[in-house]
Amino acid sequence: MAFDPKNMIFRHLGPTGLKVSVFSLGGWLTYGGTQKGSIVKECMQAAWENGVNFFDTAEVYANGQSEIEMGNALKELGWPRDEYVLSTKVFFGTGRKEPNTRGLSRKHIVEGLKSSLERLQTPYVDIVFAHRFDYATPMKEIVEGFTQVIRDLNLAYYWGTSEWSAQQITEATLIAERYNLIAPVAEQPQYNALHRERFEVEYAPLFKELSYGTTIWSPLASGLLTGKYNDGIPEDSRFAAHQGWFGDTIKELKTPEGQAKLDKIRKLTKVAERLGGSVAQLALAWCAANPNVSTVILGATKVAQIHDNCKALQLVEKLTPDVMNEIEEIMQNKPKGPPTWGRER
Repeated sequence: MAFDPKNMIFRHLGPTGLKVSVFSLGGWLTYGGTQKGSIVKECMQAAWENGVNFFDTAEVYANGQSEIEMGNALKELGWPRDEYVLSTKVFFGTGRKEPNTRGLSRKHIVEGLKSSLERLQTPYVDIVFAHRFDYATPMKEIVEGFTQVIRDLNLAYYWGTSEWSAQQITEATLIAERYNLIAPVAEQPQYNALHRERFEVEYAPLFKELSYGTTIWSPLASGLLTGKYNDGIPEDSRFAAHQGWFGDTIKELKTPEGQAKLDKIRKLTKVAERLGGSVAQLALAWCAANPNVSTVILGATKVAQIHDNCKALQLVEKLTPDVMNEIEEIMQNKPKGPPTWGRER
């Protein structure tokens, strides 16, 4: 089935010529874990039918099973390889104990990505991310490793970072310039209406100076911004299925601070309904409205969720300055940047 962009918005991935759909689909905590087999293919097909062209996974997701499930789905779907964008991430490995099967040594960058490609059943990914910064490996070796998989081995076209500091990204970029290596082009950070500080303040110089791209994860705060947790933890929810991962979040919801968050979400729900959407769609549209967001990674266990989430496109154009100010009044969490002493442009 040939790709039909429908009414999808496309943006360049940072400073590159690569275009990605403003909504994309990822496999964290879903594919290869709770969801296996035909449902993975059905969800990816539903995303494709909504104009999504970017799909994201990682070696660590379900210890490699996410890549296997998504790779099987891509093989069965048979889309033209030049019509979709695929990314994976290396760093955490797949749970093996041998010390060189994780981290960002040149050995693991190369061999880890080769193993990912075997699981995905594809000769290359479009983007490979460094899933975290490796304090044990010199930055020059890290940049050399990613340059090797792109320039010499043709295993990827671009590389990026995930949850790196702005200082680390800047250092990698300067080393790439100094030694004629390839610099990273995009960060994969957490970003949503409840989690804003790093994206809006720390990364601001990267957006301005490098046109650095972003593929944001957890735009719904792992479901918190859907309103489903306003009255407790549903049995079929992500929090219930992954209590080990979300234990601290679940505890926080019982505190006064957690209850205050839920009250904000109830107020956002009224704004969303006035605009003709759900609070989840409003939260996704809010992320997409930020011009520094290249793509918003969705997570879905059901086909209906994807169709519903993609309807957030209809709300993006409704987020006028007045509506955005109304949301800020509700959230009361706009990060403050460093003082400019009256010298801002």
